Amino acid sequence: MTKIIAIANQKGGVGKTTTAINLATAMCSIGKKVLIIDLDPQSNATTGLGIASDKIKKNIYNLMVSEKYSSKYIYKTIIPTLDIIPATMDLAGAEVELVNIQDREKRLKKILNQINEYDNIMIDCPPALGLLTINGLVASDSVIIPLQCEFFALEGLSSLMQTIDSIKGSYNEHLEVQGVVLTMYDKRNLLSSLVEKDVREHLGNKVYSTIIPRNVRISEAPSHGKPVLIYDVGCTGSKAYIELAKEVIKQQNGEQI
Repeated sequence: MTKIIAIANQKGGVGKTTTAINLATAMCSIGKKVLIIDLDPQSNATTGLGIASDKIKKNIYNLMVSEKYSSKYIYKTIIPTLDIIPATMDLAGAEVELVNIQDREKRLKKILNQINEYDNIMIDCPPALGLLTINGLVASDSVIIPLQCEFFALEGLSSLMQTIDSIKGSYNEHLEVQGVVLTMYDKRNLLSSLVEKDVREHLGNKVYSTIIPRNVRISEAPSHGKPVLIYDVGCTGSKAYIELAKEVIKQQNGEQI
C-alpha cells in the first residue's frame, strides 16, 4: 500500500526540498520505489533532480487544473526507482484558478488515488499555508516537518500544527505528524544544541533521532542537479539522510524508532 508523506513547513529556508529529495533518494537506496510530487512553484525539487524546465511538457499544474491523470506526467530521474511529477512557475497561478472550484482542497488527493505503483509518494509543499499546501496535507497519510536549528525554530510551528489539526477535523481524519527532523545543525555552534534541547523538550518522541548537519556538500548538490547521495555518498549529509530513511521505514513498519 502506497504511503503518502507531505514534507511541509510554512517557513522558507529550513531544508524542506533538500529533505524531500534526499530522503526519497535514501529510501530508494534501501529498496523502495518513490514518487516525488513537486508542489512548490519555485520548482526546486524538479531542478534539484536534474529536470530542466524546457524539457517539461506536462507538470503538476496541468494535472491539478485538468484532474486527468496519465503516466505522461511522471518523469524519470537519474535514480532508477525515483520518479517525479515536476513543477514549473505556472503552478503559482493554481491557487487563483482553483479558488472557485468545488472540492478544491481535494484535487491532489483525487489524482494520487489513481497512482499505486510506488511504496511512497513524497509531496514537497511550498513554504506557505495556502491552497497548495492544504492540497498536499489533505492527500497525505502523514507529515514530516523539517525544522532548522536556529533561534526562531519553534516560531510558526504552532500555526502549522493548527492547520494540520484543522485539516484532520475537516478533510483527512487519518493525517498525523509522522515526525520532526532537525536540519542545518552545526555542532560548533552552541545555539544548535540549545535549539535541539528545546525542540526535544517540547515535542518529545516526535523528533527524529537523526539530525541533518549543516554540510557544504548538501548545499552544492542542487546546483549539479543531483541529490547529495549521488553527488557525494560519503559526506556527513548523505550518511545522515540514510539514517533518517531507516527511521522513517521503521515507523512505516510499525517499529519503535
